[in-house]
Amino acid sequence: MKVSAIFCLFVGLLLGTAAFAQDAANVTEGCVATYDASVDYFPDKATVEYAEGFTIEYFNNYKVITVTRPWVGAETPFTYALVQCGTPAPETATFDAVIEVPINRLVSMSTTYLPSLVELDVVDTLVGVDEFDFVYSDAVRARIDAGDIVEVGGGSLVNVEQVLDLDPDLVMTYGLGSSDYDAHPVLIDAGIPVALNGDFNETSPLGRAEWVKFVAVFYNREADATALMETVAGEYQSLSERARSTDSLPTVLVNAMFGDTWYVSGGQSYIAQLIADAGGQYVWADDESTGGLPLSFEAVLDAAQDADVWINPNFWFTLADGLAEDERYADFAAFENQQVFNNVARVTPTGGNDATELGALRPDLMLADLIRMFHPGLLPDHEFFFYTRLQ
Repeated sequence: MKVSAIFCLFVGLLLGTAAFAQDAANVTEGCVATYDASVDYFPDKATVEYAEGFTIEYFNNYKVITVTRPWVGAETPFTYALVQCGTPAPETATFDAVIEVPINRLVSMSTTYLPSLVELDVVDTLVGVDEFDFVYSDAVRARIDAGDIVEVGGGSLVNVEQVLDLDPDLVMTYGLGSSDYDAHPVLIDAGIPVALNGDFNETSPLGRAEWVKFVAVFYNREADATALMETVAGEYQSLSERARSTDSLPTVLVNAMFGDTWYVSGGQSYIAQLIADAGGQYVWADDESTGGLPLSFEAVLDAAQDADVWINPNFWFTLADGLAEDERYADFAAFENQQVFNNVARVTPTGGNDATELGALRPDLMLADLIRMFHPGLLPDHEFFFYTRLQ
């Protein structure tokens, strides 16, 4: 064998393009060179424990990801076949998309996916986002500043030609079930590979965080996602056990007026679960809804005027910001007692907010902030991460 041929074979081995060893980890770079139908190409598998919106099923050389709840009221799931690069696609089933993994070029249509890319060490694959302004992540902003990421627009107004020019292996987006707002119908019509991410439909904090595994399967990085979730879940559960063991449960009010309506979180919502896990008594805990509950100012005042703590009041940075919107906010006891907290500690001048970005992946950090508000003595050394107390 010539020296050059030996060298090429050696390089192929380093890049993961040679024959796959059955006891190896998942291939996270390159393709397999020689397909063997008897080999399990995904020895590192992910198990869904907390999320209710997706499932993973493994076969030797491909995996099937089913998004069971892409949006509220969706009647049919979306199913994707993720095929190990260098191996044949399944021929016996119909999928919404067949995608070779690991992917190398991604367009993200939501900031909630970005922390997963950073934690999985694949942020260098990100080539497009919907809007620059709402990105908080330092790692992603660095790529934006370097010109490595393109802004493609969002929803049904997404710039399809620009996405086609990027030639992504995948566009990860979300759906609302409306052609007036959704990006995926026009992208799919253009032949662009799309996967719907339904993280925002989860009503439990750990369920939402576990969508890091959904992102990971496209990169064959299940082992990394599983290790991260074990850490996050362990910390979250430990904190919650401490908070729920307390005797006192401060009452909690959320949000503020939006136009003529005050939308409070439903009693079965994500934020209601966070409040309960932090040892708080949510004013609308008995409500059965998972979304927003529209109320008048008077109805909220009647129910929550004496609430001990108030969180997430619009985009206020000071109590004066609240009074500038409506002087009646001063009638709430939490406002008078300066027990108003907002998740604006980590924001950018253009509107990026890490509480809605990293907060989805790290509910343990969010929970620690809430416990510090509700039960300061439990975490006396904790410094607020996402939140700040308004004065």
